[in-house]
Parts: sequence; C-alpha cells; structure tokens
Amino acid sequence: MDINEARALVTVLSLVLFLGIVVWAWSSHRRRGFEEAAYVPFLDADATPESAGDKQ
Repeated sequence: MDINEARALVTVLSLVLFLGIVVWAWSSHRRRGFEEAAYVPFLDADATPESAGDKQ
C-alpha cells in the first residue's frame, strides 16, 4: 500500500464516520434527549452568578 492508497482509505473512513455521526444526531431516538438539552440553560435562571451576589 502506497501513501496515496492510505490517504484515500483515511478519506473514505472519515466520510463514513461523518455520515454516521450525522445519522446518529438526526435519528428520532435522540430527539427527546436533544430537546431536553436545549432547555437546560433556561431551567435555573435565578442561580446565575450575577443574581447570587445580590442575595447575599
């Protein structure tokens, strides 16, 4: 195997890995978890460092 075949193999494996991640991220099984994670910054807005200093 010469260097060009190795480069082609790495490119194909990288593409397959990328497509696998895209399929995993957009699968319907992951939707609920991602929707819950999207709301995490808004769950505890009163516990920010700015408001914690005001309460002391």
